[in-house]
Amino acid sequence: MTDAHPTPAFDPSTDAESFRAALGSFVTGVTVVTTDSPEGPVAIVANSFASVSLDPPLVLWSPAKGSHRFEHFHGSRRFAVHILAADQHEICKMILDSKTAISKVPTHKSHCGMPIIEGALATFECNLEATHDAGDHAIIIGRVTKAHHHGGDPLVFHGGKYGAFHES
Repeated sequence: MTDAHPTPAFDPSTDAESFRAALGSFVTGVTVVTTDSPEGPVAIVANSFASVSLDPPLVLWSPAKGSHRFEHFHGSRRFAVHILAADQHEICKMILDSKTAISKVPTHKSHCGMPIIEGALATFECNLEATHDAGDHAIIIGRVTKAHHHGGDPLVFHGGKYGAFHES
């Protein structure tokens, strides 16, 4: 059922708080993106993930330029995107707390040395295809070179909260 009395329209360029709340109405999956760096493996949580193309196989995600982890991912030649399972909320929390927390998460190395999170619903190993400027974020497009997936319930994000998808 929809709200019969929606809030008045607002200008998102002058009301960032309302804009953020409106964006939070969209349910997203939760991903963790990993890469190698001179400091070792690094991870970042991202809910800005989407498929782009099947042929060639392309995906995108969008890190915030203001993130302390941005420098590790912007321009990285390789990265892996992991779609987290509903029971992996603690992994998400650890990664949010520390860019190097991936070293405490059960992982294995991919064929090219990328850290791959054990138990993720899906993993996309990517080579950088393109990067585009997008305001306070960058759009990073990756060409998927290997993918893995298995069944299960995803970890989701809605209205500033993490949860699980439940069929009705």
